[in-house]
Amino acid sequence: MNANPRTWRPWLGLAVRLGLAGVWIWAGWSKVGDLAASGRAVNAYQVLPYDVAVVVGAALPFVELALGLLLLLGLATRLAAGVSAALLLVFIAGIASAWSRGLAIDCGCFGVGGELPAGESPSYLPEILRDIGFLALAGFLLIWPRTAVSADGALTGEPVEDDNE
Repeated sequence: MNANPRTWRPWLGLAVRLGLAGVWIWAGWSKVGDLAASGRAVNAYQVLPYDVAVVVGAALPFVELALGLLLLLGLATRLAAGVSAALLLVFIAGIASAWSRGLAIDCGCFGVGGELPAGESPSYLPEILRDIGFLALAGFLLIWPRTAVSADGALTGEPVEDDNE
């Protein structure tokens, strides 16, 4: 096996890019069918005025789907990774804020979300750790955005192996 990162990093990057694309597509698709519920989930964090939370909740699934499609295609990969990282930092801060304020909510990351029924406990630590993992994927793509089998590479015609070397 060749230990030169110039030979394996584009393929690892492809796996990272497709993994993060899948996360965003899953997250967006799970919410796009009920935008009102997505707005209620954002409002449950109690950090935005209700009207703003509803708009953010309605827009969020489309942003997630757009990020997923860009990453799936490998188009504007560094930009999509940067927006992904910023969004994940907001999500981590929101979950940490809800936890620190004693709110009992479902994050709404992959579905409806909102306030939990009485007697149910939130799972904030696993959600934060999961999002930190996704943030690491976005960070990888920020550093090494050129991956195998990407629209970025096809459009520029540059060999992927020369990226950031």
